[in-house]
Amino acid sequence: MTPSKKSRGSEPLSIDFSDSGGFETESPLVTTSLTQADEGEGSLRPKTLTEYIGQEKAKGNLSIFIQAAKMRGEPLDHVLLHGPPGLGKTTLSGIIANEMGVNIRITSGPAIEKPGDLAALLTNLQENDILFVDEIHRLNRAVEEILYPAMEDYAIDIIIGKGPSANSIRLDLPKFTLIGATTRAGQLSAPLRDRFGVTLRLELYTPEELALIVTRSSGILDVPIEREGALEIARRSRGTPRIANRMLRRVRDFAQVTAGGVITRSVADRALQALEIDELGLDNVDRRMMESIIVNYGGGPVGLDTLAATINEESVTLEDVYEPYLMQLGFLTRTPRGRCVTPKAYQHLGLTVPGGAEPPEQLSF
Repeated sequence: MTPSKKSRGSEPLSIDFSDSGGFETESPLVTTSLTQADEGEGSLRPKTLTEYIGQEKAKGNLSIFIQAAKMRGEPLDHVLLHGPPGLGKTTLSGIIANEMGVNIRITSGPAIEKPGDLAALLTNLQENDILFVDEIHRLNRAVEEILYPAMEDYAIDIIIGKGPSANSIRLDLPKFTLIGATTRAGQLSAPLRDRFGVTLRLELYTPEELALIVTRSSGILDVPIEREGALEIARRSRGTPRIANRMLRRVRDFAQVTAGGVITRSVADRALQALEIDELGLDNVDRRMMESIIVNYGGGPVGLDTLAATINEESVTLEDVYEPYLMQLGFLTRTPRGRCVTPKAYQHLGLTVPGGAEPPEQLSF
């Protein structure tokens, strides 16, 4: 790409952008491969249900549904996967495609901005293909309306023209499977949620299951690891495989530099302490969150937005990533007036519990 210059004093400099070789084009709406953010994690993802560790109930039901669909020669019914982030919803969608022997197209709710975008995706699918939509709860309502007839009748209605001359044309689609993934199933509209024939909730993993995942991943990464070392990483992974694999990579670095490459319990403990991850899996943000409530707001209650501004984090991040685990440990409660810490949080941080404090009124969920 070369700028074409005019003579001095004449028209301004003009640049020919027709050759985009020197510029990155906009990332495609749909990709059949993992995104760049997932590139490092791709080799660790299981490819079949037998390789997939944990989620036995969901996995058992899914295996039956896949076998039945293959015996009938039909596409799998539409699947909704929901649960906390990092539990393997995207991985499971890829496994479903492999087990069914079909192609998968990957996109996300925020990427589909207009009904025309979704129509383009659906009309380009082949028979029995899978369309995976991550963060499906963030779909535009106008886009969602296009999905209803597509999911039920395998057809979409397109409006051509405007005003009195507008016409509606119905386009037939190949039979396909929609897999939606969400961390907030409650935000899905009832009409959309009801159109999924299979709904699977993914639960947090046990330390034993995570230890198996860490051991499998270490084998793929060619890192020697002892069973106690794998368990130490698993116990601090907040029940989430994504965090476990991320920790494994960082502990591997410490092991290679300081311990001859072998991950033992003591090596894992030293590495995770250096990363400020304590024995319960709490990191610096968790501790800042609890300390802020205690020091600045007397233990609570404090509103979520106020707390997020105090520790300079996004409120959505606190609500989706940090709060659920702190509540699961019993360190944090939600009340009608805001968030409060519990006596267990004071004890964990080594602080004195204020005397005579009554437990706050909790919201029921």
